[in-house]
Amino acid sequence: MRIAATAAFALALGLAAPAAVAQASWEPTRPVQFIVPAGTGGGADQMARVIQGIVSKHNLMRQPIVVVNKAGGAGAEAFLETKAARGNPHILLITLSNLFTTPLATGIPFRWTDLTPVAMLALDEFILWVNAEAPYTTVPAFLDAARANRLRIGGTGSRQEDQIIAAAITKATGVNFTYIPYQGGGAVAVALVGKHVEATVNNPIEAVTHWRAGALRPLCVFDGRRLPVTEKMTETQAWSDISTCAESGLDVEYLMLRGIFMAPGVSQAQVAYYIGLLERVRATPEWQELMRQGAFNTTTLTGEEFKAWLTREEERHRTLMTEAGFVASR
Repeated sequence: MRIAATAAFALALGLAAPAAVAQASWEPTRPVQFIVPAGTGGGADQMARVIQGIVSKHNLMRQPIVVVNKAGGAGAEAFLETKAARGNPHILLITLSNLFTTPLATGIPFRWTDLTPVAMLALDEFILWVNAEAPYTTVPAFLDAARANRLRIGGTGSRQEDQIIAAAITKATGVNFTYIPYQGGGAVAVALVGKHVEATVNNPIEAVTHWRAGALRPLCVFDGRRLPVTEKMTETQAWSDISTCAESGLDVEYLMLRGIFMAPGVSQAQVAYYIGLLERVRATPEWQELMRQGAFNTTTLTGEEFKAWLTREEERHRTLMTEAGFVASR
């Protein structure tokens, strides 16, 4: 079952013509609040803080970026606050696919159309992780163990991306799990290291340090292709060595948004400024390292293409969550 969806550094840091026009017409006049609709340590939080550091290190903006985590209500707090900040160009929101799942699961008065889309920065992968000391080293062995003795899968939030994948595994295999929600991807990874759960479906960036330390073991990636990074991340394995779940007999795929939004009612010049800023962020070696370490799908979109993608993804998530029984009753 499928549930999916350079220029040289020195030149890129220079002001290309469109960015120059945008900056000439508008730029931030006070610190920019960068809201993360999730807890600390997760993929969105890590990406926001990398962007903050890049902007500061390379002096890409005169005003500082301040990262603020607002995980309340599976991100609802962050979405509603950004929606209410109409016309305020000094607020950015970095979001994941809870942009779609949280409104559907909770019924809050919010849709992505209430915000101003800026850019898709990347798509994030999901991997089925187990503790390195677990007896199962393959997906079939893991599923056999789960059939014999119901296992616990840890994930970020309830009725969010992680639980959607857990439900999809059950639908594809008939194997039931006990889903344990945590506030962020960092906490999920720590729970697996501590053996409080038997498996997780964390993003690569959320678990890579524990993998490199020998504490976690990846079983498969929920994508239609293997990850492209061939450099060794551990002594013996690269991201590209991890089989797809379909290769292992588990036909489930899922990719997640990493995107930037602004409040409603901002001007095109203000949106253009941040698009230019993010283009220069993506050209830095620090960003390229994040993409490598986290095995991201580096697809980027802006403008009408991004809006069209968001429209399709919202409908796809509505279908997935309806099938899983995760949509709030009205």
